[in-house]
Amino acid sequence: MSIALTDTLHFGLQARLDSRDDIRATVRRAEDAGLESLWVGEHIVFTGPIHDPLLRLAQAAAYSERLSFGTAVYLLPLRPPAAVAKQVITLDHLTGGRLVFGAGVGGEFPKEFEVCGVPHGERGARLGEGIEVLRALWSGESVSHAGRFWSFTDVRLDPPPLQPGGPPIWLGGRQPAALRRIGRKADGWMSYVVTPEQYAAGLEVIGEAADRAGRRLDRFATAHLLFVRIDDSRERALADATAMLSHRYGMDFSRPAARYPALGPPAAIAERILAFRSAGVRHFILDFIATPEEEAAQIARFAEAVRPLLG
Repeated sequence: MSIALTDTLHFGLQARLDSRDDIRATVRRAEDAGLESLWVGEHIVFTGPIHDPLLRLAQAAAYSERLSFGTAVYLLPLRPPAAVAKQVITLDHLTGGRLVFGAGVGGEFPKEFEVCGVPHGERGARLGEGIEVLRALWSGESVSHAGRFWSFTDVRLDPPPLQPGGPPIWLGGRQPAALRRIGRKADGWMSYVVTPEQYAAGLEVIGEAADRAGRRLDRFATAHLLFVRIDDSRERALADATAMLSHRYGMDFSRPAARYPALGPPAAIAERILAFRSAGVRHFILDFIATPEEEAAQIARFAEAVRPLLG
């Protein structure tokens, strides 16, 4: 397998960023807790209110000179990639080159595809070709592309991204086809609702696909979005996580809540993180399962009681 891993762990925060005041306060909490990055999710149609991710991150970038920023994940198949390329170039400049473009296929909410006029079954192919278009347009050169969905001749986007070649592209996905795509095309894997054992197995698939494509993943990012609920009682943490995640996603989340998050006392949270570290994760995107009123306390408790246990 051609994936090279460093020893350093990195921690970021997945956040709602619902308003200007919320964005300012969240940036401050993340910095005070020693976190390194701020992430937002993305949907056109969801079970509750959700704002555009690139606009939220642009606002957040105005409040921090230290944090990096990322989408976890942006549903690239729903948009023309040329328009996305321009928006991401702009955000790369606004963040001072501290941007990671996390992308995925989506699919859990078919109405998103209906309202955007995109066939649900084309999402994987559109993501793959969309990445090719992004990389071409982020090169700073005059480029052409002839593909299944998009074609153009001699187009140059100006200005080019602040990061040479554009922000790193981290892809989500769990299925074998998605993992193979990551191995062929991505700068990193950002997993979600997998166990440490599934993560390790996924890295094997990614590495094999990279080998077949002739890629060396010497600077490949291994990331995981981890649900976290800190409580002295694991049983209480599980009950709260089940209720909140079921509400968030509009489904019964009892079985996933018992299997995937890090729940309970600080030592249990640290144990779960170290299990993912052993599986290959180096970038943790922490999604605290909490009400808005609880989130600050959860973040602070992670910094004070969990982080010191991680070495």
